[in-house]
Amino acid sequence: VTPGDAIGEGVPLLGFVGDGSTEDEVATDADLDLDLIRPDLAESVQRPGFGLDENRSERVARRHGTGKRTARENLADLIDPGSFVENGPLVVAAQRKRRSVQELIEQTPGDGLVGGIGQVNGGLFGDDGQCVVASYDYMVLAGTQGHQNHRKKDRLFEIAHRLRLPVVLFAEGGGGRPGDTDGVQVAGLDCLAFQLFAELSGHVPLVGINGGYCFAGNAALLGCCDVVIATQDSNVGMGGPAMIEGGGLGVFHPAEVGPIDVQRVNGVVDIVAEDEAAAVAAAKRYLSYFQGSLTEWEAPDQRLLRHAIPENRLRVYDMHTVIEQLFDVGSVLDLRADFGVGMITALARIEGRAVGVIANNPTHLAGAIDADGADKASRFLQLCEAFGLPIVSLCDTPG
Repeated sequence: VTPGDAIGEGVPLLGFVGDGSTEDEVATDADLDLDLIRPDLAESVQRPGFGLDENRSERVARRHGTGKRTARENLADLIDPGSFVENGPLVVAAQRKRRSVQELIEQTPGDGLVGGIGQVNGGLFGDDGQCVVASYDYMVLAGTQGHQNHRKKDRLFEIAHRLRLPVVLFAEGGGGRPGDTDGVQVAGLDCLAFQLFAELSGHVPLVGINGGYCFAGNAALLGCCDVVIATQDSNVGMGGPAMIEGGGLGVFHPAEVGPIDVQRVNGVVDIVAEDEAAAVAAAKRYLSYFQGSLTEWEAPDQRLLRHAIPENRLRVYDMHTVIEQLFDVGSVLDLRADFGVGMITALARIEGRAVGVIANNPTHLAGAIDADGADKASRFLQLCEAFGLPIVSLCDTPG
């Protein structure tokens, strides 16, 4: 039909193309260029490469110069080879009003978050070891939380909840990012990452790892984890230097905020690791207790237990030695060792089976339970209850 025509019901508005007449040319497989890659497909293949370490050599060199590993190096150490499926590698920072799209592609790959699903300890403990893993990328805008990487976390945390997958989070970063310009939100209430992550507590194991600076929103997620593993050079604070200065509390260097010697004794950090490699090893070991039993194990010489506790009840002894002698060789993982030292909380194995251990420490207040010790033990018991770990209680206390 043409403009101005009156049309009735059932009248075609456009002519039909290709009525099967002999004049129509029908393409055959022989006419197709099988090596042709369409421009949009070529871009989708090329784009994730901007986030790979081999294509960011200058930034990687600066990162290595500080003694740190990249986000992808940490994930490669954590995840079983060939098992990682990445989510959202094509997104960029929501700053199109400030920067060109090409600059964002080159400078903000993944919007500063590498995340997906991979296997950790796969097949070693009777399950496939699938976990949700996420790492802030400190080489992108100092690992800050951007609009798009919040959406990626929303998606990952929803997957973790639905599939009941443990979550491992590398939390290093500077918190919320003020420079994003795209979007129409007023108060940011469409960001569900914090609520979704909190809802995972007690539903799946949550493992937080930090090396370096971790402030504000990054620290909020780290603090929600069941276990916090931090390196010796970690600084963890709910308020970073900018927020502290903005609140009129003074000017501080980041290294002065929440140093490890403070956070290890106040119970914030559960496991202190020498470096990122040791932190990843601790995370894999921690997760193993929730992944099943071992079929092969070695018990210490149990006759040593006859001599572990002095016959004279007034003599002190080392409860840690008792624990090491009671459980499988090399299986004891002490948690929050520098906080609430009157109580010992640890994960261990007995004949290959994972258990939780609580014990009084006779070398501190004769094993009496003080406020910090009670807090430490009650939190640990909640963890064991949530994931069905039996408790072995070694009781030697005046009250």
